[in-house]
Amino acid sequence: VTEVITRLVFQMGVILFFAKIAGEVFERYLKLPAVLGELIIGMIIGPYALGQYLHIPWFGSLFGESNGENISSAIPVSPELYSVAQIAVIILLFYVGIETDLRQFLRYIGPASLVGLGGVILPFFLGAYSMVLLGITDSLISGEALFMGSIMTATSVGITARILSDIKKMDTPEAVTILAAAVVDDVLGILILTVVVSLAKGGDFSLASIGLVGLKAFGFWIVLTGVGILLSPYISRFIIKFRSEGAGVALVLALVFCASAFAELFGLAMIIGAYSIGLALSETEIAETIKETVVNIYNAFVPIFFVVMGMLVDFGAMKGAVLLSLVVTLLAIVGKLFGCGIPALLSGFGRIGSLRVGIGMLPRGEVALIVAGIGLSSGAIGRDIFGVAIFMTFVTTLLAPVLLVPAFRREG
Repeated sequence: VTEVITRLVFQMGVILFFAKIAGEVFERYLKLPAVLGELIIGMIIGPYALGQYLHIPWFGSLFGESNGENISSAIPVSPELYSVAQIAVIILLFYVGIETDLRQFLRYIGPASLVGLGGVILPFFLGAYSMVLLGITDSLISGEALFMGSIMTATSVGITARILSDIKKMDTPEAVTILAAAVVDDVLGILILTVVVSLAKGGDFSLASIGLVGLKAFGFWIVLTGVGILLSPYISRFIIKFRSEGAGVALVLALVFCASAFAELFGLAMIIGAYSIGLALSETEIAETIKETVVNIYNAFVPIFFVVMGMLVDFGAMKGAVLLSLVVTLLAIVGKLFGCGIPALLSGFGRIGSLRVGIGMLPRGEVALIVAGIGLSSGAIGRDIFGVAIFMTFVTTLLAPVLLVPAFRREG
């Protein structure tokens, strides 16, 4: 146990050191978001690149946990480091939630639902069709087609949320719509993955079982957010009663972690629970105090998540399917830009606003990699298709910060 913890501490020290250097270079000299530097430095020091050669006495390779034989190839870092990264993204989404304007959120939940729906339907069809178009399979309901469609629907809003927070645009209609749409996207993605996994395993599924999964996931989010909003004044008053230093932020984080765990148990991503609690507390009298305290934890932990996301990129897995990778990536970009942008346009956003929403929904991140890992471990897709998913995830994740910042600089 001591050896595992010591190794984790080494890893976190190295990650934070290089993350801050990369972030400084990108922000100061390249005039790009720090998150982009964190993602790229993760690729460089990760287990698929220099990480396998970084050795420390008694512990061997510092970042050399990649294993191409099983599902861990989708998550090539140690379970301990990946767990720290998940705690970091929980903190990120809580901070994003508490920065969100609750009234704006409620105002734009209708357009966000349309955006989330469009961001699932079109990308799923394009992903499945790309497998048929390029001769990988003959049927839209084959394992390869269904899993590629599922991978394309994924949205990793953590990256977009970080960018919006960094450029102080969290209270804009576009930002609120993106974050709310990501919740809808998450619920629909769970339904699709449930069906696809059932088909891949040769099992049967019914509309009743799909409806039950959706009702449980979506119902939990509605209840959690609604109850959180209703109880937020009482939670705030309860926390204010504590006089010991740091009690407020500790109690709030306890609530956030519990809500995140319950969200996972009900079939949603943990970050949805964290975001809901942040949103519920955003209008309370303790919101500003909590933000001022949490921002220091945010700055220390959140870079770990983005460096670990960069570490998931395996360039070697992409070699055998360059054309397919390019086609799928192009369709992935088109699917989100039009699938999310057109519903935003129909909901009343202007052209620039709709473009911002479409770009904000681009990143696939770890969500797509996990879905691809399930497909690989079940035998539904091979290493080549898995490599395609990695390439698509890599490009869409890097494009978001590059395109989103100038999109918000434009008037409109």
